[in-house]
Amino acid sequence: MALITFFIFMILFASGLSFPVPADHYYQINLPNGIVGPESIAFDCNGRGPYVGVSDGRILRWEESVRDWTEFAVMTHNRNRQLCDGITDTRREPFCGRPLGLKFHPKTCELYITDAYFGLMKVRPNGGIATQLANSAQGHPFMFLNDLDINPINGAVYFTDSSIRYQRR
Repeated sequence: MALITFFIFMILFASGLSFPVPADHYYQINLPNGIVGPESIAFDCNGRGPYVGVSDGRILRWEESVRDWTEFAVMTHNRNRQLCDGITDTRREPFCGRPLGLKFHPKTCELYITDAYFGLMKVRPNGGIATQLANSAQGHPFMFLNDLDINPINGAVYFTDSSIRYQRR
């Protein structure tokens, strides 16, 4: 069973000193049975989440009010649930997607995603099917997009391509 452990820190400052965080200030949130490979973690502009990308190509959002995960986004409109949901077989990833990096734009609240196969993607604040923004640069296809960040001042998106030669699989 895949686990995600979230640490909820309460940082105490007294006279400029910080104190250790007690063990009872964190808790563990399990992914649904059969779901594995959590990558990246993000909270949206309103503090909802966390959101995680998982190995079957979906992005899940934790709903604290019901204490359960919901599907927030998928990488392609061609995604076949019977083929993709719950997969651990990396040979299916090129069809299902593999979201590795997640970051919410601080002004638009859109979720930007680096997917190992589909490239740089974006999802509306209410979720749904991701829109591909780029899968190449200057005529060179991306091979293995991994992570990203967004400049909070000018909104520029920076991302990493972990290889110029090899894909994830």
